[in-house]
Amino acid sequence: MSKRDYYEILEVSRSASAAELKKAFKKKAMKYHPDRNPDDAEADKKFKECAEAYDVLSDQQKKSAYDQYGHAGVDGMGGGPNFNDINVGDIFGDIFGDVFGTRSSSRGRSRRGQDLQYNLELSLKEAVLGTQKKIKIPSHKICHDCNGSGAAKGSSPITCMNCNGTGQVRMQQGFFSVQQTCSVCSGTGQVIKDKCRTCNGVGAIKEEKTLSVNIPAGVDNGDKVRLSGEGEWEKNGQSGDLYVAIRVKSNPVFEREGRDLYIEAPLDLMTSITGGSIKVPTIENFISLKIPAQTQTGKIFRIKGKGASSVRDSRRGDLLCRVIVETPSNLDKSQLKALNTFTESLQASKNYPIQESFIKSSSDIHKRD
Repeated sequence: MSKRDYYEILEVSRSASAAELKKAFKKKAMKYHPDRNPDDAEADKKFKECAEAYDVLSDQQKKSAYDQYGHAGVDGMGGGPNFNDINVGDIFGDIFGDVFGTRSSSRGRSRRGQDLQYNLELSLKEAVLGTQKKIKIPSHKICHDCNGSGAAKGSSPITCMNCNGTGQVRMQQGFFSVQQTCSVCSGTGQVIKDKCRTCNGVGAIKEEKTLSVNIPAGVDNGDKVRLSGEGEWEKNGQSGDLYVAIRVKSNPVFEREGRDLYIEAPLDLMTSITGGSIKVPTIENFISLKIPAQTQTGKIFRIKGKGASSVRDSRRGDLLCRVIVETPSNLDKSQLKALNTFTESLQASKNYPIQESFIKSSSDIHKRD
């Protein structure tokens, strides 16, 4: 029985790149691997067929011979795929990451410490304008007695017997055969027999470290500032990162919505009638806000450029000031008499147009009913 075309088996073109060949093989291998299809002779046959095709097409010498002479050009070349060595963990590794604890040494992945988070509380003013804060975090510094090796003076780390110095061990997990980081040496391939007494074999000693954190203007709740390399220390790799998570305290005067700030300011009765100006706060200082005559309670004034910015750009939003007309209280008899005289001089149709309109609309409703 004649063999099928290798390109046809992997469903790739004859000009497929090495990356395309690898991707196509992984797709087929995932589908037909015996670990996923136990007691399925047809799947086993197709898996071996795919492995044979990839073995030839991924080898430049074999591929050239196959492209020129077909199957006859590679049948006598020897080698061939070792199906027992094809590891489903390796096949799925690039797709599923370390879901099975796989750390393939062929990928050359360096060890890295965990990322850490520090929760930082800011005032609204600090968040809007930006600031610099000092924080204290637990950290590590290299042990000077062993220069970071973890071994006692006069001794050196030895080869790990559990993984024979590879840093990897092969484990069987159900149907899957996967490689895992050696738990004895943590993937370093070496273990310490005589530990340094100063650091107890860790290679570093703990200390408290003070960091200066630049908080950009416009940060908001949930934003994070990344400090590279300030996370968990890793002896045989690089440290993780530290993420400073922002929480903004509530403010008794201002409310924030995106880039805009909101306040409510009291407005005295006479200024609301005659007009004038009042002093209102911004996030930086106080400003004078001009109030036109006959300003009603609830009117909103927009003050451009006095809001918050965003960490994405420096454009600032606006400050929206809602005025609330304050009714005078604690009046004495003479003041009440003066107000009564003033009120009697007013005409509803002329001086209270909103009230007049409301009464008329209400009367019209009752007439219709």
